[in-house]
Amino acid sequence: MPHPVAPARPDSRHTAEFLRVKALAERGVASAQHSLGYMYVNGQGVPQNFELAVAWYRLAATAGLEQAQYNLGVMYQKGQGVGQDFQQALVWYQRAAEQDYAAAQYNLGWLYAKGQGVAVDVHQAMHWFSQAASQGDPGAQNNLGMMYENGKGVPQDFKQAIAWYRKAAEQGYARAQFNLGLRYANGQGVQHDSGQALSWFRKAAEQGYAAAQFNLALRYEQGEDVAADIGKAVSWYRKAAEQGHASSQFNLGLLFDQGQGVDRDEAAALGWFRKAADQGHAGAQDNLGLRHEYGQGVERNVARAAHWYRKAAVQGFASAQYHLGQLIDSGQGGDSIGAVHPDCEQAASWYRKAAEQGHLRAQFDLGLCYESGTGVEQDMGAALAWYLRAAEQNYAAAQYKVGVLFDLDDSGGADQAYDWYRKAAEQGHTLAQFALGLRHDTGQGVARDYAAAHGWYLAAARQGHARAQFNLGLMYLSGQGVASDALAATMWLQRAAHAGVAGAERYASVASARMSEWQRARYQREQQQPAAPGHP
Repeated sequence: MPHPVAPARPDSRHTAEFLRVKALAERGVASAQHSLGYMYVNGQGVPQNFELAVAWYRLAATAGLEQAQYNLGVMYQKGQGVGQDFQQALVWYQRAAEQDYAAAQYNLGWLYAKGQGVAVDVHQAMHWFSQAASQGDPGAQNNLGMMYENGKGVPQDFKQAIAWYRKAAEQGYARAQFNLGLRYANGQGVQHDSGQALSWFRKAAEQGYAAAQFNLALRYEQGEDVAADIGKAVSWYRKAAEQGHASSQFNLGLLFDQGQGVDRDEAAALGWFRKAADQGHAGAQDNLGLRHEYGQGVERNVARAAHWYRKAAVQGFASAQYHLGQLIDSGQGGDSIGAVHPDCEQAASWYRKAAEQGHLRAQFDLGLCYESGTGVEQDMGAALAWYLRAAEQNYAAAQYKVGVLFDLDDSGGADQAYDWYRKAAEQGHTLAQFALGLRHDTGQGVARDYAAAHGWYLAAARQGHARAQFNLGLMYLSGQGVASDALAATMWLQRAAHAGVAGAERYASVASARMSEWQRARYQREQQQPAAPGHP
């Protein structure tokens, strides 16, 4: 950032001193004119007055005093006492810079780098930063380091970047200390050294540099290169958050929300989330959206939820894009404040944005849209493609859907269908377990294997799948894939009957009639007490 106003040479503290300097200034002494301008800028011995400051700076600057030329440039750049005018700032910085005034050289480089008052010119920026850096200006040295690091105006050179960062860091320049710490942490231009990284981060953090404080907090929270210490993490997050560092505000909100390192305080969490969200932090905005959607710590208001989701979504935050798509897809309102009208096309559009960033739930829901033709033209190939992307991230529901679509493929997708069903089934997906049971039961695409069918039906039946319970009951009744067991058959068929499966009641009666006395007694005992989890 640009350097501030340079201090006047005299120590101007008292009204008597102001009168003395004013008398000299009125006699045309340039250094006194500059000092008088400085006194007006800072209200030293006289009420603050930017317009009079500019007038006195101008007299001294016109006389050729480089310090006054620089400060007049600052006034034009900031718009203090004059209308903001980057071109005039550039003119006065140039005059001072040509007299080797380092701060002016730095600010002139800054204008060229940012394209303020002049077209962006990284070579001119590099030139003026180099001039200031050679005089020991730490800000310019740091900026040269950044230009070498990013290859702006010069070929990328991490070693040169390190050298300039070090010069500035050793002068106590916090931003350079932080940048040097990052290079040690990443091993760019220097051998990786976590101890050096921590040392430089700490130096910058202790000077109040928020990004370094955030970095230290993360390390203490995660136990990275230091012993995990959530109390220290909270302390550093708070220091940075109170300076307006959005990511620290967000992380501090998460810690208050979870009660980690602090007493759980939902109001404090919400306050920090709002501060971060108001600064444009996408994660905080998404978090506020969720809170308004579900009424967590705030009144439920889906319109406000959509507002926050949209702010994060337009920044490309995948989670918010997905949440916004869901909200629009469902058209929630109900008893909440502020309804959101359903719009399938808009929902599909947001799902796509999130899906293209790898959001697996968005990929799955976009697959559903293409499969059903909701919000998009029906396209089974596109549905399969999106299901596959989510399935490859090990999402069981998508793996099952891929199996279903391969099953519908007449060109020989049975083997692939089986493989995807198995992946989902092994994660406990009920429909996939039933599909595998049915394939082994009927010999569809695989060798008939009643024992395997029994195993998969049992897994699905224990999760409440009614058809699996029915088929499992029939297997116990007929002794297919398992020893015949009238009691087990009765109990599974009764479950299927209660779920409304046609024919289950009739077969349950047949099974019941075959029970032995001890089985009947056990069945009656079982009916008088809840079944153990996972058992009939």
